[in-house]
Amino acid sequence: MRMRRKPKLDNRIERCGHLLVAEPENLCGRWLDEFPYSELFVELGCGKGLFTVDMAMGNPEILFVGLERISNVLVIALERAERSGLNNIRFLNRLADDLTKIFTAGEVSRIYINFCDPWPANRHKKRRMTGQRFLELYKQVLQPGGEIHFKTDDFPLFEFSQKEFHRCGFILSDNAFDLHEDSNTGVMTDYEIKFRELGMPIYRFVARIDDQAQGTGNKNEGF
Repeated sequence: MRMRRKPKLDNRIERCGHLLVAEPENLCGRWLDEFPYSELFVELGCGKGLFTVDMAMGNPEILFVGLERISNVLVIALERAERSGLNNIRFLNRLADDLTKIFTAGEVSRIYINFCDPWPANRHKKRRMTGQRFLELYKQVLQPGGEIHFKTDDFPLFEFSQKEFHRCGFILSDNAFDLHEDSNTGVMTDYEIKFRELGMPIYRFVARIDDQAQGTGNKNEGF
C-alpha cells in the first residue's frame, strides 16, 4: 500500500532546501572540500532524522549525511535539522545503491545502518542492506579502518548480518545481544525509543575491514 503524500510536501522540503543536496554526484570526491569538517559519517535510511541530528549535535567537527528514499519521511528529518540550527548535516533523497556515485573511494569514515528492513523471505535476500551486494559497495567508499555500525531489533537479521560481514572480510566487535540491558543506550533512533519502551532487545555490532585478516580464517568469537 502506497503511503499518502503529505500536504504541501514540496513546499515544506523547499523551505529546508539548503539542507538537501539535490545532485550529490557533483560532490563526489569533494565533500570535505565543500564542507570543511574533519570526517564524513553517513547514515543509510535515516528515517525521521532523530539519530542523525542528535549525532551531528554531539559531534560538531564531523559532517553527517543522511540518506532517505521516502520523501514523506525525509521532510520530517529536514525540518528537525532545520529547527536544530546545525550546519554539519545534509540529507539526500537517495538509495544505498547509489553510494559509489555519491562518494569516492575512501571518502567516508563511518556508515550507520539502523533498523533496516529485514526482508525475511529468502527470495528477498539480495535486498538486505547487510548482504554481500551492499557490503561490497560499503567497502568501496569506506576509508582504511573505516567502520560500519549496525543495529536491529530482528535477531534472524542480526545472525545473518554477522555471518555475511565476516564472510566479506570484516572484523566484528562490540557485539551486543541486548544493547540497553545496562542502560548504555547511546544515541537512539525513533524506532529504538519505541522498542526500548516495549522491552524489546536491541542487537548491535561494529564492523571494520582488516586487510591482513581477510582470507586468514575466523578471528571472531561466536562463529
